Amino acid sequence: MHAFVKLVAAISRACGMFAAALIGSAILVVCQMVMMRYFLNASTVWQTEYVVFSLVAATFIGSPYVLLIRGHVNVDLLPHYLGQRGRHLLALLASAGGLLFCLVLTWTGYDLFHEALVNGWTTETVWQLPLWIPYLSLPLGIGLLALQYVADIIALVTGQAMPFAMEAHSPFEGE
Repeated sequence: MHAFVKLVAAISRACGMFAAALIGSAILVVCQMVMMRYFLNASTVWQTEYVVFSLVAATFIGSPYVLLIRGHVNVDLLPHYLGQRGRHLLALLASAGGLLFCLVLTWTGYDLFHEALVNGWTTETVWQLPLWIPYLSLPLGIGLLALQYVADIIALVTGQAMPFAMEAHSPFEGE
């Protein structure tokens, strides 16, 4: 199980690097678009769509990395007041809820991706990007997020990780 958790962590890190590359490429494309429009007075065809789709893909594909490093918004008031057993149970419940949500979103995202692929959907712009390409980021990214949730649950159950990434004792215990 430890090898599985480490493998998923490596995949999540790779997702984070890929998401960062997508954001970097979007920044470069925006700069290129500004140069084309305002300095060369030329039209842009694909740049706006690329930027929007790459930022959305970075959000979905980068989500496993955010969960791995616990970079998401987290209200940890309740875990501070719970004992170790309560924290553990709450962490398992929260992770199971997140996993269930991700599985449903992955399934519906795959349906959308598959429908766009089978029906040959494209954007309604001059570029006519096949929509299955940007739609793929939803089931792929959220599916990998679900995998990270599975690894987190395994780490919690086997004692490899502390619930809510907290120390064994809360600063509020014993008051």
